[in-house]
Amino acid sequence: MLLLAAASLVAFVLLLYMVSPLISPKPLALSGAHVVVTGGSSGIGKCIAIECYKQGAFITLVARNEDKLLQAKKEIEKHSINDKQVVLCISVDVSQDYGQVENVMKQAQEKLGPVDMLVNCAGTSLAGKFEDLEVSTFERLMSVNYLGSVYPSRAVITTMKERRVGRVVFVSSQAGQLGLFGYTAYSSSKFAIRGLAEALQMEPLETRLISETTSVCKPEQVAKQIVKDAVQGNFNSSIGSDGYMLSSLTCGMAPVTSITEGLQQVVTMGLFRTIALFYLGSFDSIVRRCMTQKAKLETVDKTA
Repeated sequence: MLLLAAASLVAFVLLLYMVSPLISPKPLALSGAHVVVTGGSSGIGKCIAIECYKQGAFITLVARNEDKLLQAKKEIEKHSINDKQVVLCISVDVSQDYGQVENVMKQAQEKLGPVDMLVNCAGTSLAGKFEDLEVSTFERLMSVNYLGSVYPSRAVITTMKERRVGRVVFVSSQAGQLGLFGYTAYSSSKFAIRGLAEALQMEPLETRLISETTSVCKPEQVAKQIVKDAVQGNFNSSIGSDGYMLSSLTCGMAPVTSITEGLQQVVTMGLFRTIALFYLGSFDSIVRRCMTQKAKLETVDKTA
């Protein structure tokens, strides 16, 4: 009886692996595609633009600093695979004025055609204890990290839906999957991004929540994984073993893009939750120890 049950389980798993490719999203061909990258003048954003350019895409870089944009443009153009490719630079603050963002997106589409993929990579961070952070910090981070993704996405979404072609990518972080000490302002803005991505996914468009979930990876490694997962159509992507575990743990009601992915989450959830409890206990211990040491130092300073 047990042998029959085991054989049935194996057969079911094999069937899922066979059926999974049939329901997975169709890969997006980057050759000749128009890819817009916000925050594309440096860091992960620039590396994503380079990776897409290597695959034949036309690139629109969006950032505030014109000098950095031009420098990034020269660096990206070194990786062209044909003489038809173009790198367009647009200087604008994507978090301030939706009308302005909408206008520059229209300009980009007039020059390079409809946007096939938008990568929202513009963002900023500031750490500090909750009571030490100014209220303006929360407003600024929510504006840059959240609205800075809402505005560009809103500006291209209508055309994407009309063409029934297009992907919107949101670059998040570990702080968008769990709350971290000192990141009350940053984490809340990144959690908002997750909610936006999950809600937008329910509309007839392929959105992707990409989480760069390990600090030990180089920007080039992160960018390569982000582009790979975005092209394949994965909703929730991660880098590294810790990133995979965290993504599985925090998947909640997030959509899956294949039966295999859902099965893996179901199978590994219990083990990963057990491991996570040890992580949380360790985090709590570190915070308490540091606060105790700080209190002792403050007492010594007062008595000195």
